[in-house]
Amino acid sequence: MKSVTFNKGRPFRVGAIIWQVAQTLWVGGLVLLHLAMLTVLDQTGLAPLLIDEVASLSGALLVGFAAFCASLQMMVLVQAERLSSLWLDVRGQLLVIAALAAASHYALYRWLPDALRWQLLSYLVLALSGLLLVIQPVPGESAGAREARP
Repeated sequence: MKSVTFNKGRPFRVGAIIWQVAQTLWVGGLVLLHLAMLTVLDQTGLAPLLIDEVASLSGALLVGFAAFCASLQMMVLVQAERLSSLWLDVRGQLLVIAALAAASHYALYRWLPDALRWQLLSYLVLALSGLLLVIQPVPGESAGAREARP
């Protein structure tokens, strides 16, 4: 008798699981921080300077975590597809954009701490690339992602 929940014909793919968990953590964390947590802190009546400090510190930590998870996803993509998928595949392009946005956010946070609008722009580019990455298929699945054409 065959079990409904377990299929022996389908191999266990660690890369697909790592891809989905990393993506859930960094994209969900970025969106949750910006849309939910900061809004709730603002509505509770806390001091605006305290909210700005929480946003600054937690945002910088979360961007670093997002960069780590995006690099982990890059390794999974290269292992599942090939190295050229980083610039030919939409998933790879979005991951490169995410890594560049995280690097620019950290550089702005470190060397230009008063450039808050530029930090917010790089944060939003990072979040948007993550949200666009969510709708792409997992590497190694049957449905392939689009390839960029020159």
